[in-house]
Amino acid sequence: MSIFSRTRDIVAANFADLLEKAEDPAKMIRMIILEMEETLVEVRASAARTIADQKEMRRHIAKLDGLQMSWTEKAELALSKDREDLAKAALVERQKAADMADQLKAEVQVLDDGLRASEEDIAKLQGKLREARSKQANVQTRLESANNRFRLREMYAGAKTHDAFSRFDVLERRVDEAEGRAEAMGLGAGPKSLEEQISDLRASDKVDADLAALKARLSGSNREG
Repeated sequence: MSIFSRTRDIVAANFADLLEKAEDPAKMIRMIILEMEETLVEVRASAARTIADQKEMRRHIAKLDGLQMSWTEKAELALSKDREDLAKAALVERQKAADMADQLKAEVQVLDDGLRASEEDIAKLQGKLREARSKQANVQTRLESANNRFRLREMYAGAKTHDAFSRFDVLERRVDEAEGRAEAMGLGAGPKSLEEQISDLRASDKVDADLAALKARLSGSNREG
């Protein structure tokens, strides 16, 4: 079903109101633009036919003007030969040609007025089409923004995100259990026995002795150098 029925309906249209009432603004603006483009094609085609009609009429007017001149010459010739009856008949024919030329000139004037109106309509339609395309870009931008917000909210609060965090909680629990087992291995280990402490002292004495020997060797090497 057509949104607009006439060119003046398009020119007078309030796109904001149309889009506000539309269930699907993006679809509505596409339909509006399509119909405006089709109307613009029709108006231009009509203007093209008017221009063609004017050209044809002007050719006929030029022929009629030539015919009037021809009948004038014939009337003059008839009078020069004392044939007033023929001269009068020639003038009658000249008048017929003049009347036809005047009628065509009047029709050309009507077509001129229509062509100027078509030119104004085309200019107005082009302006409204630019406005509609600007609205389309705005609607598309708002639609994309709304879709992006929806996807973000779905990401934050959606089932997939909730499931992912649930799995993460399970993983953290497993890590806690592994750390607990490691710490449990050290439970119950009391202080070192006497023998273990003496063994540690012997190991420490050996390390000290090795360190002293290393220092002495390095010191001797430095003196020799």
